[in-house]
Amino acid sequence: MKRKGSPLTEENRMETSDSSRCEEQESAEKSKRSKQKDQTPATGDGVVRPLKLSKGELYKAPTVEELSQLKEAESLFHCSLLKMQMDELLKEVALSERRKKLVDSFVQKITALLQSVPDSPVVELTDLSWLEHSGIAVPFILLPEATKGKFHMEPPVSVDLIGSYPLGTCIKPRVSVDLAVTIPPSILHPMDGINQRYSRKKALYLAGLAQHLSSSSSVGTLRYSCLHGNRLHPLLIVTPSGKESSSTTLRIHALPPPDYLQPSRFKPQRNNVRTAWFTGQDSQQEVSEPPTPHYNSAVLADLLPCSHLHFLSAHSVQCPAYGDAVALLKVWLRQRELDQGAGCFGGFLAAMLLAYLLSTHKVGKTMNAYQFLRNALHFLATTDLTESGITLANNPDSKAPSLPEFHSAFQVVFVDPSGHLNMCADMTACTYKQIQYEASLSLKFWDDPTVEGFQTLLMTPKPMIRAYDNVYQLSGLVKMQASCKKLSLLGNLMDHSGNYVLAVLPFILSLLQKGLGDRVHLLTHSLPPDPEWPVRSRPPKHKDQPPLAIGLLLNLERALSVLERGPPADSPEAADFRQLWGSRSELRRFQDGAITEAVLWPGSSVCQRRRVPLEVITHLLELHAGIPKSCVRFVGEQVADLIRVGKDASGTGEEESLKVVQSFDDLSRKLWQLEGLPLSITSVQGAHPALRYTQVFPPVPVKLIYSFFNREKSCRALVPKENKPCPYYITPIKVICHMEGSGKWPNDSLAIRHIKAAFHVRLGELLKAQHNYTSRPSPAHLDVWKDGLVFRIEVAYHREPQVLRESVTPEGMLIRRDNPEAQRVELETQHKPFLTSTLHGLQQQHPGFGAVCRLAKRWLAAQLFGGDVGEEATELLVASLFLQPAPFSPPSSPQVGLLRFLYLLATFDWKNSPLVVNLNSKLTAAEHTEIKNRFMSSRESLPVMFIATPNDETASVWTKEGPSVQMLQRIVTVAAKSLHVLETQFMDPSQKQDIRVVFRPPLDIYDVLIHLRPKQVPLMGQSVDPKFTKLPRGAREEEAVSSGGAFPVVDFDPVKLYLSELKDAFGDVALFFYDPHGGTVIAVLWKPKTFHPQPFKTSLMNARQVNVTDAATTVPNVEAIVRDFHVMGEGLVNKVELKTETWAV
Repeated sequence: MKRKGSPLTEENRMETSDSSRCEEQESAEKSKRSKQKDQTPATGDGVVRPLKLSKGELYKAPTVEELSQLKEAESLFHCSLLKMQMDELLKEVALSERRKKLVDSFVQKITALLQSVPDSPVVELTDLSWLEHSGIAVPFILLPEATKGKFHMEPPVSVDLIGSYPLGTCIKPRVSVDLAVTIPPSILHPMDGINQRYSRKKALYLAGLAQHLSSSSSVGTLRYSCLHGNRLHPLLIVTPSGKESSSTTLRIHALPPPDYLQPSRFKPQRNNVRTAWFTGQDSQQEVSEPPTPHYNSAVLADLLPCSHLHFLSAHSVQCPAYGDAVALLKVWLRQRELDQGAGCFGGFLAAMLLAYLLSTHKVGKTMNAYQFLRNALHFLATTDLTESGITLANNPDSKAPSLPEFHSAFQVVFVDPSGHLNMCADMTACTYKQIQYEASLSLKFWDDPTVEGFQTLLMTPKPMIRAYDNVYQLSGLVKMQASCKKLSLLGNLMDHSGNYVLAVLPFILSLLQKGLGDRVHLLTHSLPPDPEWPVRSRPPKHKDQPPLAIGLLLNLERALSVLERGPPADSPEAADFRQLWGSRSELRRFQDGAITEAVLWPGSSVCQRRRVPLEVITHLLELHAGIPKSCVRFVGEQVADLIRVGKDASGTGEEESLKVVQSFDDLSRKLWQLEGLPLSITSVQGAHPALRYTQVFPPVPVKLIYSFFNREKSCRALVPKENKPCPYYITPIKVICHMEGSGKWPNDSLAIRHIKAAFHVRLGELLKAQHNYTSRPSPAHLDVWKDGLVFRIEVAYHREPQVLRESVTPEGMLIRRDNPEAQRVELETQHKPFLTSTLHGLQQQHPGFGAVCRLAKRWLAAQLFGGDVGEEATELLVASLFLQPAPFSPPSSPQVGLLRFLYLLATFDWKNSPLVVNLNSKLTAAEHTEIKNRFMSSRESLPVMFIATPNDETASVWTKEGPSVQMLQRIVTVAAKSLHVLETQFMDPSQKQDIRVVFRPPLDIYDVLIHLRPKQVPLMGQSVDPKFTKLPRGAREEEAVSSGGAFPVVDFDPVKLYLSELKDAFGDVALFFYDPHGGTVIAVLWKPKTFHPQPFKTSLMNARQVNVTDAATTVPNVEAIVRDFHVMGEGLVNKVELKTETWAV
C-alpha cells in the first residue's frame, strides 16, 4: 500500500532560488551555462560541495586580469563571493540581445504606424464626437468640462526613444520602453499652459493615436496609464500581438515641441489654474490666485525628457560603470517598493542621483558599480533633501527659481540641469525619510561581516506589510473630498487637478506625525499605484484606487503608553495642545505636583495598549479631517485572537506570563532560604517556556472546585471522577534546582537518582513546614502547588551527565562514551535552563518576542508540525528574527513577526546554510565563518534543519530528532502558502478576512483520521475554532490562595497519553500528527516502506499479517491496526475515518 501523490512521502527537492529566472537567454549563453552546470559542485540532493580540481589546475599561476579582480575583491568586498553575486545579478537583470532585437523591431513598426496618423478636421476641445465611432475613450478626467481651445489630429513631428532603454539602464523583469511622440505645433496654442488645456490636448492626442493603432494587426493590447500616478501625465501602453505579447511593453508619451512654452511661466510661485474656471463660479471681486507648483512641474516636465536623456548619456559615456550602477540602485529601490507609484523614487531619479554624484565629484569616473551603489546609499542616508535641496544646474539662467523658492513650494527638492524643474515635486517628506532610513539600514548591514550583504540588500523583498510594525489602511477615499473642504484645501485641489487624495495626503501625514510624536521612529505611506485601464474605458476615478496604507516603525518605549502628557496649563503651548487633541485633552495633576494638559487612552493590558496608535490615528483623522473611524483599519490586528488567554479572553497572555515569572521568583527566593537541607542550593533556574514568555497559552492561576473530584485520603490529592469530563489541564512549570558538589555524591548513576529522590522528599517536607505549600514528591521530581500554579522542581547534580558517560570495562579500564541518557540529562539540566534565562533576557530587550514566539508555535501546532519542530527550535527561529533581522529592523508587533517567521521558513536555504542565532552577541565574525565552513564539510551527518548558537556550534541539539527531509519540505511549502494567503488578506480588504484559514490544516492528505470526544480533550478552549459551550472541568481561572489546600490533578491530558501509546505501538508503521492545543483529530499517515512485503520473521510480527505465495511474507494488518485504534482509545475515540481514496494497493 502506498500514498497517492502525498506531499509528505515524495522525495521533493528542497532548493529555493534567490530570484525567478523569468527571461530567456541567448543560445550561446545557454550552452556556456550548461557547461558550467556540468561542473557544478553539487550532488543530486542539492547539497553544495567543494569542487575538485586537478593538481595542475589548482596550482596554475593567475593571469593579470585574475590578479586585478582578486585585488579589487580584497579591497572593496567582504569576500570575492559578493563581487561574483553582483556580477551575476547584473547579467540576470540585463536585457538579452534577442530581447533587444524584439524591442527594436516592435519600435520600428510602431514608429511607422505613428507617422501615418491621418489628419482630422478641427473641432472644439470639448467635442469628442470624432472618437465615438471607434469607442476609444480619453485618458483624462474632463472636469471641469468647459475648456477653451481647438483640436485636430495630424502625424507627430518626431518619434524618439527616451528613458532607460536608449540609456542602457533598462532592467528586467518589468521592462518598459518609452517612446516620445512630439505633438505638432499647429495643434497647440501659446496659452495652453493654463487651465489644463495642454494636458487635455495631450490626452486627446493619445486617444487619436490609440484609435489609429487599434486597427493594426501588429498591435496586441492597448491600455492607458499614468506616469507615476500623475493624471496630468497620461500614457498609451502598447504590446505586440501574438507570441511576443509579453516580451515588450511600449509606453507612448505625447510631448510638446521643446520651445513650445517658456519655463519661466511655470515657476513654483506662479498660478496656471484659475479659481473661477476650476470652481465654475465667477467671482465679482478679485481674489489672489493660489500658486500651483505641482501643476506647473507636471507641464514643465514634458518639455525636458530629451534634454535629460542627452545629459545622462554624456555621463554614461564618461563613466563605464554608470549603467551597472543605475541597474543596482534600481534593483535596491524595487525590492523596497520605492520605484513605482505617485511620488516614487523611480529609475529616472536614480540615474539623475548618480549623475549628480559624478558631476559633484563625490564619486570618481573610474569607480565600479559596487562603489557607486555604496556611495549613493551613503549620500541618501546622510543628506536630507527636505531641508537642503540639491541642484544639477551649473549655470542656471536668471529666471530660474532659487532653492529657497523650491523649498517653499515642495517638501523634497532635487533640481534638474535646466534649473527650472524640481524632479521630486510629487514626493512627500515621509517617502524621502523612508528612503533615508532604508539607505542607512542597508549600510549598517553591509558593514556587518556576519550578514550576507548581497542577499539582504538586493535579493530580499521588503513589502510594507513585512517591513513596518503597524500598518493602517484608509479606505473610503471619497471621504477625503470632504476633508479638502474641511481643511480649506481648494488651492491644493486645483494644484493636483482635482485629485483629492494627493491634495490632502501631505496634511494627513503632517497631522499624524505631530500626534504620534515619539511613539514612532518612522511614519511612511504607500505610494498610490499607477492606474491602468483599457482604451475603451473611462479613466478610473480617484476614489477607485486601492486603500491608502500608513506604515509605522514603533518606538516601543513610548508606543504603547496610554498617557500623552502635554505642556503646563498656563504655558503658550497649551492652546496648541488643546487644539490638536480637542475634547480628549484635559487638565491632570501628577505626582510631581505639576498640573498639565494630558490625554489618557484606554488600555489596561498589553493587548489593549497595542491599539493606542490606532486610537490616536482615528481620533485625529475624525477631528481634523472628517474621516470616520470606520474608514481606518488596523491591518493584521486579528492575529492576536489566536493567542488570547485569561478570563473572557481579554488579553494576549503577557500579564499571565508575568504572574508566572513573579510566582517563580518568589518560589526561587524561598528555596534559597530553606533551612535544613544537607547540601546547599547553588542555583534555581527555570526550564519552562512560560518562564521565557513563550508558552502559547501561559498557565493561568486557578481555583479548584473540589466537588468535581474525589479525594485520595493517603496523600490528600484529588483524582478525577469517572462520570465527569476530563478535568482542567494544569501545566507543571519546570524548575531545575542545582545542589552543590560534594564528595558525598556517589559515582553511580542509580545511586545519584536515589539521592535526588531523597532530596525531592526533603524539599517537600521543608516547603510544607516553613511555607505551608502542598506538594507531591516522586523519584523524578517534586510538584509544588503555589498561587494556583504547579511548579515541578527537579534536583540536578552537575556531574550526572559525566557519570552517565563513564563505564568500566571487564579489564577495569574507565572509558567515556556518549549515550542518549546522558544527552537527555544534559539537555534538561543545562541547555534548557540556559536557553530559558537567555530568551528571558531577549524578551526584556524586545517586548514583542514572546507574542511572536507564541504565534509561531501556534501556527506550527495547528498545521500539525509541532511534533517535528520542537518548542526550543521554534524559539530560536524566532530569536533569529530579532537578533539578525536584516534587511529589516527587529519586529515590534505580533503580526509582522508572524509574517517574517513564515518568510524565514519558506525561503531559508536549509540544505546549504546553517541558521546561526547569535545569542547575547557572543559569536564573532570569525566564529560565524568557522561554523559555516564546518557545516559545509560535514553536511551529510548533520540535522536537516541546522541551528547553531554560541553554546551549541556543532550539534544543533534542538533539531537532532526532527524534522525529516520530507517534513521540512512540507513545512516550507505550507509556510509559503500561508504567507501568501495572510499578506493577501491583510492588504486587500475586499478579501474574506479570516486569518484562521492558515491555522486550519488540510486533512485530506492523511490516510486515517481519529476523531476524539471533545468532552475528554482538556484543552478544547485553545483550539483554532473554539466551541462556545464551555464544559465544567473542576477549576475556575481566578486568583487562588497562595498556599495550602488539596493537591490538584496535574499534567493529565488523555490525548497526549493516547498519542504516546499509539507511537509506541505503531510508530514503525505510521506517522501520527496532532494539534496539542485543543485538537480533536489525530491524523495518521502510513509509512510507504513498511507496506513492502517483508520476509517472515517471528520477531517482526507486530501489527503484521502473513501472506503465503511462493514464500511467506508479511505486510501490515491495516484492519487490526484500525481496530486497535478504537480499543486503545476507548472512551476517548469518537470514530475512526479511513481516507481510502488516498490509498493505492
